[in-house]
Amino acid sequence: MNMEQARRLTDDKGFIAALDQSGGSTPKALAGYGIEKDSYHSEEEMFDLVHEMRTRVIKSPAFSSEHILAAILFMQTMDRKIDGMYTGDYLWEKKHIVPILKVDKGLDAENEGVQLMKPITDLEETLDRARERKIFGTKMRSVIKKADAEGIRKIVDQQFEYGRQILSGGLVPIIEPEVDIRSEDKRESETILKREILRHLDELPEDQQVMLKLSIPDEEGFYTELIQHPRVMRVVALSGGYTRDEAVDMLKKHQGLIASFSRALLEGISHGQSEEEFDATLGKSVQDIYEASIT
Repeated sequence: MNMEQARRLTDDKGFIAALDQSGGSTPKALAGYGIEKDSYHSEEEMFDLVHEMRTRVIKSPAFSSEHILAAILFMQTMDRKIDGMYTGDYLWEKKHIVPILKVDKGLDAENEGVQLMKPITDLEETLDRARERKIFGTKMRSVIKKADAEGIRKIVDQQFEYGRQILSGGLVPIIEPEVDIRSEDKRESETILKREILRHLDELPEDQQVMLKLSIPDEEGFYTELIQHPRVMRVVALSGGYTRDEAVDMLKKHQGLIASFSRALLEGISHGQSEEEFDATLGKSVQDIYEASIT
């Protein structure tokens, strides 16, 4: 583990940028950037375009360590380069932003009110590659649709099972059991989820820490117990379908909870903007999210 990166994520002010749209979500991300499906004709072209978008974001002066602690990358992004440097190296050496890697393979079909992760069959190989690329940590996402206690238990068990493997590999996992913001019993799901997470945190060795990425709860201060837990390096919030303004307003109510936004971060930027327009739009987004994260 890079101890300077660990200290930065533990102590410094800021938020985590999520730039990890994968194959299934890439067309939507490009459409939000103003590039429709008829602009590319293969998966290779699509990934070239999204890397150009991410490169533009990362190289922008608005994307700075003054406000951003870390960035979550898609596997292809980790293996691609910016100005001749691997993306993770560029982030840390040029920007002083910690690189993190998305490692999940997507979601299984809903069962017992949840969507577990598909099996990560190549996790050891992925961790080896991540260490080569000087990646600090990982991120993996599951989704909770209903307040089914057994389903939620299975989701948290799976997250921590992979999390322990990642810790053994020398990286810090971001545990992300997202609660669907449209769920009719969201509060009940969050109550069950917090109980299950605390059970696993209490079982971790004293010398290990994880990060948590959770939907913004409705109840103010609901995750304070997790934020203050000695086995937790940081608790971050996903935007989960809220607009940036909605997510920012909600985040301000939760002291110690910081953002890890994706779509909400990139909201408003477009490939057709001049560099001045692009940097100004991204800069306002970064500033708004940063201020909500330090409130």
